[in-house]
Amino acid sequence: MDMDKVDPRTQVLIEALPYIQKFHGEKIVIKFGGSVMVDESLKRTVAEDIVLLQYVGFKPVVVHGGGPKIADTLSRMAIDTEFIEGLRVTNEETMEVVEMVLAGRVNKDVVNLINRAGARAIGLSGKDGQMLIARPHPSAEKLEVDLGQVGQIASVNSQPIELLEEKGYVPVIAPIGIDKEGMTYNMNADEVAGAIASALNARKLIYLTDVEGVMDNGQRISTLYSAGIRKKIEEGIVAGGMIPKVLSARDAVENGVGKAHIINGSRPHSLLLELLTREGIGTQVLAGVEHLE
Repeated sequence: MDMDKVDPRTQVLIEALPYIQKFHGEKIVIKFGGSVMVDESLKRTVAEDIVLLQYVGFKPVVVHGGGPKIADTLSRMAIDTEFIEGLRVTNEETMEVVEMVLAGRVNKDVVNLINRAGARAIGLSGKDGQMLIARPHPSAEKLEVDLGQVGQIASVNSQPIELLEEKGYVPVIAPIGIDKEGMTYNMNADEVAGAIASALNARKLIYLTDVEGVMDNGQRISTLYSAGIRKKIEEGIVAGGMIPKVLSARDAVENGVGKAHIINGSRPHSLLLELLTREGIGTQVLAGVEHLE
């Protein structure tokens, strides 16, 4: 056969085949956030990717953020917001807005997009089935400040997620938690995604971001190893909003998740490029220590 005459579209499908075979039936957790949550066309392509992945045998679970929507709603309601070291101080009034936006507007928007793309999605918050048990964020004690209802994951009950997956649904989860006394907490969606991936023993954890991955002097780092992540933070290579992503990725791969990926969600169909091609497009995070040749 003259390979020059092979339709390049066929080559793309053949390249994807071993990845479809390898990850068929495996759970993947996708953190949906950043500019992807704002751009309507990007949201649709992500939804299409999620549906395609489910149809070829992956078991996707979606965790979403919604910071810009929360900020916009608080502004329109004339509710002042204070941030301390990147954490939104969340009093009772703010928490009501956060829950309304995340568990209501944003969650159902993502569910609707996935449903319209051809799958069956169901939206949840961490309150449903006591799925996400929270505790006060440790930064409050460390900084000696009152952060209000800002929480951190204490434990994950994965049963509601697994029940939905068994019936062929795509779970879509808002990062709202609850403690044992019934207090509601606002939680970082990156940390929630990592904790859920660990609880599910997921094969993949993917963060959709606004950048190409973890960058060092303008160059993308293709692979990070968990043992070296703290040093990368101390050196300032991992900074700002990338820190919770990288730390939750580190914790996930050290607790049973096969691999974490930090990719640019503003590239159309970035999920498919990362998961079904040889090259990939972002930074992968692996457990262990880097082996130098």
